Amino acid sequence: MAIRNIRELGDSSLRKICKPVNEVNHRTKVLIEDMFDTMYEANGVGLAAPQVGILKRIFVIDCGDEEGNSVPYVFINPEIVEKDGEQIDYEGCLSVPGKSGKVSRAMKVKVRAWNERMEPFELEAEGLLARCIQHENDHLNGVVYVDKVEGKLYDNSELYGEEE
Repeated sequence: MAIRNIRELGDSSLRKICKPVNEVNHRTKVLIEDMFDTMYEANGVGLAAPQVGILKRIFVIDCGDEEGNSVPYVFINPEIVEKDGEQIDYEGCLSVPGKSGKVSRAMKVKVRAWNERMEPFELEAEGLLARCIQHENDHLNGVVYVDKVEGKLYDNSELYGEEE
């Protein structure tokens, strides 16, 4: 559909609490398609609606699978109902380009949400998918990962060399 502008740190929409979605209409479906297109274009694995300036409780994720296949998820009105364990790893964000920092997250989460057809679902996730769910869910509450960085926020060139 369309590539939307990704809001960057400092934009007020990234610090607001998003409103619940009551129905999926044509505009919502277009938003979801645009969010996937925008995320893929930016080489991201997740994108929340406030990152494109829409204050709705929606995010999309595609961390892929072990074989490199696309595995897209739509989360509407998500609620993380269980967390277990801990993982500490570098995290980045499309709204904080070129930066990474170590963030502690739960290793496993259980989330309840609605999909793009407003059908309820529950998902248990671990590892990268659990990290992405927690990261994107934070966006819906006005929290950006830099608020949780332990230690220094790095330029990606310091961590990964000049190819980033």
